[in-house]
Amino acid sequence: MNAITLIRADYNVPKHADDIITMMRDYAMDPMGNSADLPKDVQENLVPAMAKTNGYTVLAYKGETVVGLANCFWGFSTFKARPLVNIHDIAVRKGHRAIGIGRKLFAALEEIARQKGACKITLEVLAKNDKARGLYASLGYGGDYNFWQKEL
Repeated sequence: MNAITLIRADYNVPKHADDIITMMRDYAMDPMGNSADLPKDVQENLVPAMAKTNGYTVLAYKGETVVGLANCFWGFSTFKARPLVNIHDIAVRKGHRAIGIGRKLFAALEEIARQKGACKITLEVLAKNDKARGLYASLGYGGDYNFWQKEL
């Protein structure tokens, strides 16, 4: 069995960009995503647009195959006057779940956040996503917040 390795993606490396799109398409087609593929224009523009942000991506590999992804963006806590990290996307491919990849991704994200002096990590999760909520709770995440949005 191949070990799981993690890398911090470089948005200018074509393989990393391709693997980000592979994972995001897989995630989008999952019922906990949108249950639909990413539109072609999003597939073409996602990584170049991300390269212009203050975000970062960690990719998980089993051998040469990408099996996990976490997209994060830096924010700021006005209550603590310190940076924070928002996990915008976290996904593990079907067939590779429940073997510790998610936990490894979280450990890597938390290490990066600590190195940069972040005061907290935030994330959003669907109320119906019991498996993810269980993982997040086991890692110490929680709260009574509601996430609202308005499409523009």
